[in-house]
Amino acid sequence: MGNTSDSVLLTPSEMSQADRLTAESGLSYARLMENAGSAVTRTILERYYQMPVLVLCGPGNNGGDGFVVARQLKEKGWPVHLVMHGDRSRLRSEAAANADAWTGRIESFRPELVRDADMVIDALLGAGLDRDVEGELKAIIEAVNGAGKTVISVDVPSGVDGESGAVRGAAINATLTVTFFRKKPGHLLLPGRENAGEIVVADIGIDDSVLAPIGAQAWENGPEHWQLPHLAPGGHKYTRGHCVVISGGPLQTGASRLAAEAALRAGAGLVSLAGARDALLVHANHVTSIMLKEAPQWAALEQVLGQTKARSVVIGPAAGVGQVTLENVATILQSGAAAVLDADALTSFAENPEQLFRLIATDPARPVVMTPHTGEFARVFGQMTGSKVEMARAAAARSGAVVILKGADTVIAAPDGRAFINANAPATLGTAGSGDVLAGIVAGLLAQGMPGLEAAAAAVWMHGDAAARFDGPGLISEDLPGLIPAVLNGLLRG
Repeated sequence: MGNTSDSVLLTPSEMSQADRLTAESGLSYARLMENAGSAVTRTILERYYQMPVLVLCGPGNNGGDGFVVARQLKEKGWPVHLVMHGDRSRLRSEAAANADAWTGRIESFRPELVRDADMVIDALLGAGLDRDVEGELKAIIEAVNGAGKTVISVDVPSGVDGESGAVRGAAINATLTVTFFRKKPGHLLLPGRENAGEIVVADIGIDDSVLAPIGAQAWENGPEHWQLPHLAPGGHKYTRGHCVVISGGPLQTGASRLAAEAALRAGAGLVSLAGARDALLVHANHVTSIMLKEAPQWAALEQVLGQTKARSVVIGPAAGVGQVTLENVATILQSGAAAVLDADALTSFAENPEQLFRLIATDPARPVVMTPHTGEFARVFGQMTGSKVEMARAAAARSGAVVILKGADTVIAAPDGRAFINANAPATLGTAGSGDVLAGIVAGLLAQGMPGLEAAAAAVWMHGDAAARFDGPGLISEDLPGLIPAVLNGLLRG
């Protein structure tokens, strides 16, 4: 496993702590600002030839960074125009000092300045926005976005909330964003991720030792955070675990079959589809290596789970909403097997989610993973406010389960507050049935004994990587299970 501190994400307030701890250790705020500006300048010089530049500075520390960039580019011979938005008297300490060190003109914004520039440096706003962008500032942002120029944003694109990724009224569409020390959640959460363009994380002299007292608990998801189950030379199908997937009715078998195939490809030693006979007869026409277990209602399911010594169970993909699914979920959560609750398994508890949470609480040691999209999330947890990370954390703490809040910026959160943001999923995953495949991958890893949060995070990353390996357009969910072996091979070699 790699260095997990490299992928830690810092909220704006946590980044302020990092700055303060660094200043207390002897590296001044003035030096940090100079280093930040130098990092932006260095990135520009490494990537671009000399061209006319417009630097847009705001009244905060982000604007101070912009003054450093303007001064350094001018010293390198670049033609630089600088616009200060806001009252210069509002600049404080280090930012004011860098404004004083600027020897060129400080201009008011005019649209022709954007037109005449080939590059725009966005140093208008910092990451910790406390209000929406409006008025003249909004007009400046819209003028920059409409000009089609190369745009380099300092820390975060102005108008993007560094904690939530929300666009506050209007936001710069950057070609490239240079941030410092560590990424922020807003660099990965949508829509901010789309505004950021390419992200460069620059070293500005902050030592990794500041991370321990800050205690950040969010990371960008990646293989350094989890380890796939080891296949022992003497292992066999039973040591790799049995996964049971609950089937829907005879006209709704496809979703559970996708989950079962994914669980088997993810490494479960055995996978069974359990359901009523008429549904199993449909499955029998499609599967060979997946077993079929007749379980028309909860009592039969209880017997199947006991007889097969199931280590993980998936319920929800096209299982049907109602009392039968509710009773099956209760049976599964009382069996001791790790559980993946998806789709209909969650919606069946929409009228009484506390009943579901009580069932989960009966065995805190047994991993339970929920995989809702935003609609299912709202049915179980109501309308929450805050960032996607905050909502997933709150849901995990309330339910006692690991929560995978799905989307192009999927968040995986545990009841103890640890959270991952996933950023490797291509847009092609937005296809019917891909969530069923994800549920199966989670269950396949749980069957092999992976802990709940690690299995969930690994499954989400593998799911995205599998889709990325599909060559060209036209990906459908049936393609995904067959791509999992290449993902596993890449991870094991890596």
